[in-house]
Amino acid sequence: MKLAIVTAYPPSKVTLNEYAYHLVKHFRQKDDITEIVLLTDTTVGEKDVAFTEAGCKITIKECWSFNSFSNILSVTKAINKTKPDAVLFNLQFMKFGDKKIAAALGLMLPLVCKLKKIPNIVLLHNILEEVDLGSAGFTSNKLMQKIYGFIGSTLTRLILQADTVAVTMQKYVDILEAKYKAKNVKLIPHGTFEIPLEPDYKVPTAPMQIMTFGKFGTYKKVEGMIEAVEKVRQSTGLDLEVVIAGTDNPNVPGYLAKVEADYKHISQVRFTGYVEEHEVPTLFNESAVVVFPYTSTTGSSGVLHQAGSYGKAVVMPDLGDLALLVQDEGYRGEFFEATSVESLAQAIEKIVTNEAYRIELGKVNYRAATAHPMSEIATMYLDTFDSIIAKKSKKGTVMA
Repeated sequence: MKLAIVTAYPPSKVTLNEYAYHLVKHFRQKDDITEIVLLTDTTVGEKDVAFTEAGCKITIKECWSFNSFSNILSVTKAINKTKPDAVLFNLQFMKFGDKKIAAALGLMLPLVCKLKKIPNIVLLHNILEEVDLGSAGFTSNKLMQKIYGFIGSTLTRLILQADTVAVTMQKYVDILEAKYKAKNVKLIPHGTFEIPLEPDYKVPTAPMQIMTFGKFGTYKKVEGMIEAVEKVRQSTGLDLEVVIAGTDNPNVPGYLAKVEADYKHISQVRFTGYVEEHEVPTLFNESAVVVFPYTSTTGSSGVLHQAGSYGKAVVMPDLGDLALLVQDEGYRGEFFEATSVESLAQAIEKIVTNEAYRIELGKVNYRAATAHPMSEIATMYLDTFDSIIAKKSKKGTVMA
């Protein structure tokens, strides 16, 4: 199978690029795939395809740009030129832009594939029905939220024109089937990027690192985490370092720089900036606790799966999809009230003052993470493509 994947891809800073990297890494090792065609966004640096494992050929076609109105034309042109046997879309609603028209035009591409009779799957990482539009940086205006809701429903109907829409949580399946009467939605778990050997659960304690990882400024805010760790320092006397790993959300440029300036009076707060793929293991291995300072959620959390794969204790807000994910996939952590610094401080303190509890949480999360390795997720997508192709062949035979 010659598989095309429409996605952002490292060194892109567009969302979901890391997920694509790990998906490609495992797809290329599958015997059924003869070539992967990456239909990616344009980046200044070269795409990161220097894999050490044996695998199939990878062809890179940089054919779209964030917020470009012409993406639907340029990606279609690339599909026509490369002639893939199947297409996988790695999507969320703001994948092609944070401007409404650019985003909408890009999300019409699955329909284009259907009209061209190319087997296709949309991996949809979030659904607007489960996104807090204000917290996630879309809009806080009530009228605009209704308009976004209408637009979102329209775009969801377009996306559902794909042969199969894969989502990472059972709740999403239930909503799409109930609201849109969809018959082509399938649960395929998020999966865990890497499954290292089980760690020894030892961490540096001078200082002990309290880490968060992501794109910050919208529903991921770090001020409360900094203040919470400072409270824990004062109440316990422990040597704690705050590690804020990642970059600004594209919707909030300058956010982290402002936080760094506002909190320069607090010691041991480290901003790493963008984390390269090869730096991720060290980042997690040296952390005692991974914190999710979220005010809302927009889908299954890749960072939670990563934290689990490195055997980390986690601190999470008790809301929405994160709470469901913990329930569905077997993760454990300390929960806190999303808007309460005091609650967050208490959750962190419970872990950093109890070594046995920290290790217990890490072991549970490692087991949960290893239940869905990325190699297994890649196989699930290939099995789904096989079913789509078989169904199309059967229809073709009947019509003939």
